[in-house]
Amino acid sequence: MRRGNFRDDTVDYAAVGATQAADLMHYPPERSIPAEQSWRIGSGEARFRGAADALLSWTAQRGAGLDLKDVRPASGPMYSGVSFDSEGHPIAPSRSESDLRYDADGTPYVGAGTTVHVDGRVRGLRADAELRVIFAIEEPRRIGFALGTVGDSVVSGEESFMLDWYENDEVWFTVRAFDTPKALLYRVFPGLVRRRRRELFTRYLRAISPLYTTPA
Repeated sequence: MRRGNFRDDTVDYAAVGATQAADLMHYPPERSIPAEQSWRIGSGEARFRGAADALLSWTAQRGAGLDLKDVRPASGPMYSGVSFDSEGHPIAPSRSESDLRYDADGTPYVGAGTTVHVDGRVRGLRADAELRVIFAIEEPRRIGFALGTVGDSVVSGEESFMLDWYENDEVWFTVRAFDTPKALLYRVFPGLVRRRRRELFTRYLRAISPLYTTPA
């Protein structure tokens, strides 16, 4: 089991980790627009492991049409074991070194504290940003991570990507996010933020599960 959290003052929003709040959709961070979607993408351990490897090797972002540049793992030791119980109370971490893994192209896998710059467009709308992995979770039946904006983005906020392999053998993929408009166009037309987010969610899903089932 591996868990990692990374808190750094260089992210450009205050509510770090808020994509894990149970009431995100009802009480999002101030001035932000929340979004959440879950899909059943299959069943069984093989489906879970395959989707997990794809997720941790940035397949969702690449499949969304985003180019990854300057992927930089955090330097030095990272916190491992950080988590929260069912009532939201923190569980004390232990300290260990993160094991770095790389895909066939030599790009480091997702890890807590990793910084990445993405470039791309979503239906003609700019999607460039510098992002940081706020936390990463690798458990026997749950794998995922969250990305927070550092800068150079039309919105600020966070998005999380989680895979769950439930006791009934179903595998579910959940993406949650909150976006605060930064660019003038998005502040004037917040509907563009929702449009951009819906398109990103669809692209993420298709990247992780090309033969996805009906959304929940």
